[in-house]
Amino acid sequence: MKLQTLSAFFLVAPSFAFHSSPYVKTSNSIIPRATPLFATFENHENVSNRRQVLANVIAGITLLSANAVPAFAGQPRPEYLTEPTEEFKESERQRDEFRRKQLVIKKNFNTVLDRLTFESKSEQELIADLKELRSLVIATEGLPLGIKRDELIKIIRAKKAKGFWPTNVEIAYQDLTREISYQQSPNREKDLANPL
Repeated sequence: MKLQTLSAFFLVAPSFAFHSSPYVKTSNSIIPRATPLFATFENHENVSNRRQVLANVIAGITLLSANAVPAFAGQPRPEYLTEPTEEFKESERQRDEFRRKQLVIKKNFNTVLDRLTFESKSEQELIADLKELRSLVIATEGLPLGIKRDELIKIIRAKKAKGFWPTNVEIAYQDLTREISYQQSPNREKDLANPL
């Protein structure tokens, strides 16, 4: 009986959902609207109230969704490897080797930066340190992992701000920053076939 009430509600509800008045207005008079089918169900003793109907609808949807079979239920579960493959082991070895090389290069950079920052006092020492940094940038084709361009420039500018910074040291510094920019540029490789 509840299912019949529910289906009757969904069939009849759209017919009076947009009408708010129980009367139909014509050009000459107001005529009472015909009693909708839903109004006759309200007087029947077996008809549920709105809360019960809503509870039944939610319970039905929950029951249907619980019994639904997922689309991937017929497919086998993916198997996971218990041991790493040879290709994975080789790539891990290459990564470790790359990291070790980068740590050595970073150590060389830090040594020169420390010497530039704390030990170099004369113009020749400053120029030599900046040229050595430039040669390290060229050798590594950029900066090593863990050293960023902005950090390197901040360290050098802090040294510059301390006072002694002649013109030739500034030229070596500008050469270093240009070389870093060139090495980190994605457009380094020239197309020899293209004359432009």
